Amino acid sequence: MHKSPYEQLITDGYCICPDVMHLEFVSRLRKTTENLCNGMSEDHKERYRVQGSMFHTNLHPIFADLVAWPSSLNQLKAMGFRDPKFTDGYIISKPPNSPGLFWHYDWFAWEDPTSYDPKPLQVFLMYYLENTNPQNGCLRVIPGSHLYHNTLHEVIDKPHEESLSSARNLDGPEFSKRPDEIDVPIRAGDLLIGDARLLHATHPNLTDSRRTVITLWFQPDFCDLPERIKAQMVEKTHTIPEDWSTAEKNKIAQLNPVYEGSAVPYRRSYYKRNPNG
Repeated sequence: MHKSPYEQLITDGYCICPDVMHLEFVSRLRKTTENLCNGMSEDHKERYRVQGSMFHTNLHPIFADLVAWPSSLNQLKAMGFRDPKFTDGYIISKPPNSPGLFWHYDWFAWEDPTSYDPKPLQVFLMYYLENTNPQNGCLRVIPGSHLYHNTLHEVIDKPHEESLSSARNLDGPEFSKRPDEIDVPIRAGDLLIGDARLLHATHPNLTDSRRTVITLWFQPDFCDLPERIKAQMVEKTHTIPEDWSTAEKNKIAQLNPVYEGSAVPYRRSYYKRNPNG
């Protein structure tokens, strides 16, 4: 039975929206990210040996256009999300002949009971700048792991630890092949939307070329988030550079979350099994 994008996001934890971005803009993004990656320091290369890079999207104003890309925002609205807000974005470029990205999730407000609801509180919007496949490091996911306990949860300690990013132990469970994983190849110009709670990783990049993805973090219905999560999201929102033009600043500012309450932001917490399921 065919699932709508929203149904797949809810049940599987991800969905693909094809042909969201025209290839001329993809080409411009590719040139910009290549320039950023070519300027990487040796310390940065070592720190992010698995990812390859971890640059903020506020390093160049071209990313204001991507954050506010109308087709992508329309996809979120067509899925029923009423109040999408943007907090932060990253350029993650996997270098040639590099290890796969470790298994992890990207949600850190597990203390709040809404973290176990079907509806996503936070989603990643991924834009790959090359067509991906298992040879050049395409995404791997465990469908349903955003809602249900998985045996992998039992062996993942703290996602994003420095020892994982620098790939000190490729024999660890965080780098393992899982029996319930699937590959998610995607074309340049498509949009992949994923639940922040979804367990995901990548294959190694076995080619001689970079494989770059731009990941943007949105709260699809910020207005419905609990107060403490709203405060947490505002706290992690990236600053808009002062030297950007007014138009570029406004594209981001109108999508940034605003919270004027007094709730204390959640501190980063790690997965705990839902006591109700």
